[in-house]
Amino acid sequence: MGIETSCDETAVAVYRHGPGIIGEAVYTQLDHARYGGVVPELASRDHVRKLAPMIRQVLDQAGIGPEALDVVAYTAGPGLAGALLVGASVAEAYAAAIDRPAVGVHHMEGHLLSPLLEDDPPEFPFVALLVSGGHTMLVEVAEPGKYRLLGETLDDAAGEAFDKTARLLGLSYPGGPEVAKLAERGDSDRFSFPRPMTDRPGLDFSFSGLKTHTRLLIERESDDEATRADIAAGFERAVVETLAIKCKRALKETRLDRLVVAGGVSANRRLRAALDGALPGQVYYPPPALCTDNGAMIALAGWFRRGSATRTGHIGVRPRWPLDELPSLSNPKAA
Repeated sequence: MGIETSCDETAVAVYRHGPGIIGEAVYTQLDHARYGGVVPELASRDHVRKLAPMIRQVLDQAGIGPEALDVVAYTAGPGLAGALLVGASVAEAYAAAIDRPAVGVHHMEGHLLSPLLEDDPPEFPFVALLVSGGHTMLVEVAEPGKYRLLGETLDDAAGEAFDKTARLLGLSYPGGPEVAKLAERGDSDRFSFPRPMTDRPGLDFSFSGLKTHTRLLIERESDDEATRADIAAGFERAVVETLAIKCKRALKETRLDRLVVAGGVSANRRLRAALDGALPGQVYYPPPALCTDNGAMIALAGWFRRGSATRTGHIGVRPRWPLDELPSLSNPKAA
């Protein structure tokens, strides 16, 4: 069983090797919209309120009792400290109650492995673009548990830039889907936007300058609906083309021909169109329902990491947890 509580989604799922996900549920906390972003204390309280009934719901959906579980996995980081502690506490307590081991897993490893839940999963090795509200990074994946960081954001993540731009445009939270919706009615050629850090070597990202450029443009131009749509379209295109340029560069440098794209922003329709049309190799995405935070990816990561599961009951989380600090799996092919 996988439990995800890193931010503002409460999620539980059960993974069984062979058939895959046999039960899952996700609750998205919409109350944060009134504040324009996630309020950590409110997120933690919602996780406390929702987790226990969701566990019962998912086990019923899977048609199993608690005794059928082998391991209880939970997101140990990165994420909001209070939210992570809720999931870790519930998972460790539940595992102890049913006399099973528990294992804390890395949130981004869950995203990275989530395309393996597809009917036609990618083969290893591949390059992964992990792009979400809190993270934007390129990773070379030799096999499960063996990762090499190629580049990451130096400031704002792509999803964070979408959320902040949405707020500047007067759109609701979460901002990514709202900006994309407004951009559909806009002209992406009307205004000029930079493609940050694409004019120099390297695979790192930076979106704070693009966000500032967008803010100044909004302040300078008239506030009619057509202009706002044109700004949204230009901003979205700049982010998408920046990501595509870096992905193409990463594939060339690693001499690989497979790209996995995961994380909340991977659901963006224009990003998928740009990557499918611009890259020489094959591109893989998780199922649409698994692009945002979910329990299925944590259950899958827990399955791979089950050899590290313990019965100590130790509750420890890592709000900041670099992906390259993950230990290798001793026998990933056996998973």
